[in-house]
Amino acid sequence: MKRFLIVALALFLLGSLSWAEERNKEGVGLTIYSAPGQGGSGGYAIVKEWRRLNLKRGRNIFKFQDVANLIDPTTVSFKSLTDPENTLVLEQNFEYDLVSTEKLLAKYIDKKIILEKEDDRGMATGRKEATLLSAQGGNVVEMDGQIHLNPAGRIILPELPEGLITRPTLVWLLEADKEGSHLTKVTYETKGLGWHSDYIVIAKEGDRALDLSGWVTIDNKSGATYKDAQLKLVAGDVHRAPEPDRVYERRYKALAAVESEGSGFAEKSFFEYHLYTLGRPSTLSDNSIKQLELFRPVLDVPAKKIFLYYGNPGRYYFFSSPQTDRNLGTQSNKKVDIYLSFKNDEYSGLAIPLPAGRVRVYKEDPDDGSLEFIGEDAIDHTPKDEEVLLKLGSAFDIVGERKQTDFKVDNDRDWMEESFEIALRNHKQEDVEVTVKENLFRWVNWEITENSHPYEKIDSRTIHFKVKAPKDEEVKITYTVKYTW
Repeated sequence: MKRFLIVALALFLLGSLSWAEERNKEGVGLTIYSAPGQGGSGGYAIVKEWRRLNLKRGRNIFKFQDVANLIDPTTVSFKSLTDPENTLVLEQNFEYDLVSTEKLLAKYIDKKIILEKEDDRGMATGRKEATLLSAQGGNVVEMDGQIHLNPAGRIILPELPEGLITRPTLVWLLEADKEGSHLTKVTYETKGLGWHSDYIVIAKEGDRALDLSGWVTIDNKSGATYKDAQLKLVAGDVHRAPEPDRVYERRYKALAAVESEGSGFAEKSFFEYHLYTLGRPSTLSDNSIKQLELFRPVLDVPAKKIFLYYGNPGRYYFFSSPQTDRNLGTQSNKKVDIYLSFKNDEYSGLAIPLPAGRVRVYKEDPDDGSLEFIGEDAIDHTPKDEEVLLKLGSAFDIVGERKQTDFKVDNDRDWMEESFEIALRNHKQEDVEVTVKENLFRWVNWEITENSHPYEKIDSRTIHFKVKAPKDEEVKITYTVKYTW
């Protein structure tokens, strides 16, 4: 019982501290997500903003203007942290009828406007009053008792018509019991804000180790600037319900300005995702790209270069009946692919949850010390203790060739037999090991009856031969597979 009371008191105090911290907080916080399979502005964000507001007792109208253009109004919430129980939201509106030339002129049909004439130097020479009759397909005005089509001169309007606004605005009708200053919290979701990870790998000499650094790229095309924001990034595949089209959504072409800052992200598990929190405020300007270091570079990570030959370019899988066509899957691919792998574990100096992103790989040219690009790949969200496998390209000096050497089928006794010869020619000045991948796709029941080299069964349809290929020599792998049904 005593232990229960202590735990309950601790939870209460933690909640009280959190509440106290929020009640004294002002500014903006962003929790940014990236949509699956997308990066940058394809994501979305939860915006949390704390502002002070003077309320009178009774009903108040509060206008909140500096919101993102791509806000989702259905996600907006308002709360008074000063008097949450007695400050009620009676109505909540999102006004997005932004001012434009067409809308302004439409509001002044049959009303007085001013035409200001200019000389060739753009200097005003005089003004005349006119009545705007139409603004469709050109301006039609009545002036001096005559009708003028597209009259010369600059149109001047006396004032901004009611109902038009210069910025998207949230408007609340509030009922307050306490008069005076209230610290309020506004939360909403916006599109046009997203993030993705970029990684730089530098392969060391011998390709047995690498240096790894990670960066976060935040793309802000939401239509708002977030000054000195507290940033949180969520990594993981968060499910989203399909969203219907909405007339208030807008798209703006952004001009990106790249900014780079130092490290400072703290990572932790959060629900079934990972949360990265920046330990200092950072400003996200509208129509800009910001880069932040995800973690400090990790040096000398053990790595392995893998050569993989996958000779069947057709890549046939899982037929519903035995495939007895002898020509099926007999094409030959000559390319031997190059992979670089490393383990995301403590032994490698990592054990860091790696968010999905693009990995660019470089290697130093020993003659001048410059870093040269040797390939790139994309990784999915990778937890600690998992292997990272990067496909970099195809080997120039290693060639593979695959051919069918025999094929037999007996439909009466329900079996077929197929034989292959796979040649690897190594033109490098060093011996290499090549993994030869073979798919046994013709039917589910199979048996290797003859093989020149040992093989490893990877799954129900795949085997691997790991073969030493001496320099400047050709090595041949042969095997026979029998299918029964």
